[in-house]
Amino acid sequence: MNKKLAAALSGGAVLVLALSGCSDDDGNKKLDDWAKKVCDTAVQAQSKKIADANAAIKKQTADNSSPEEVKKTDSQAFQDISDAYKERSAALKKAGAPPVDDGEKKLNAAVKELDGLSKSYAGLKTQTDKLDTKNQSAFADDLAKVAEELGKLSKSENTAQKQLEAGDVGKAMREQDSCKAGSSPSAS
Repeated sequence: MNKKLAAALSGGAVLVLALSGCSDDDGNKKLDDWAKKVCDTAVQAQSKKIADANAAIKKQTADNSSPEEVKKTDSQAFQDISDAYKERSAALKKAGAPPVDDGEKKLNAAVKELDGLSKSYAGLKTQTDKLDTKNQSAFADDLAKVAEELGKLSKSENTAQKQLEAGDVGKAMREQDSCKAGSSPSAS
């Protein structure tokens, strides 16, 4: 009797493991496919673009560059960052909602946030393009205002993206080579 009970319990345990394994694999497969699509199209190139733009801004700040060089570099950097966030937004829209609870809601919030960041950096570019490089004092004052706006912007970034990437979604994204090679989509 004990052997039959043990065999039945073992068989039941194996069946439960097999069923849960199948459903988990299927669920994870869908999430992994989504994460791969997002990571391959939305992370690596845009993360590099943002990192390069930030590095260019820092380099100009440290180099005692002329106002014209600072203006040109900052303007291009803000345009590049704006474009990168716009491209991330488009890639997320194309990938669609992740197959998780509230996936659509989280996706929509992240897309809205990315679009807002893109517009904000485009605004910084416009502000930078208007800087008067002939008047050193006015240039310094106006550049300080741009830097202040940039500081505010960098502190407020990525809340919705972090919520999108929480839990299983984030785990699936971290497992993708293209997300490992770049950085997380919320890196700025």
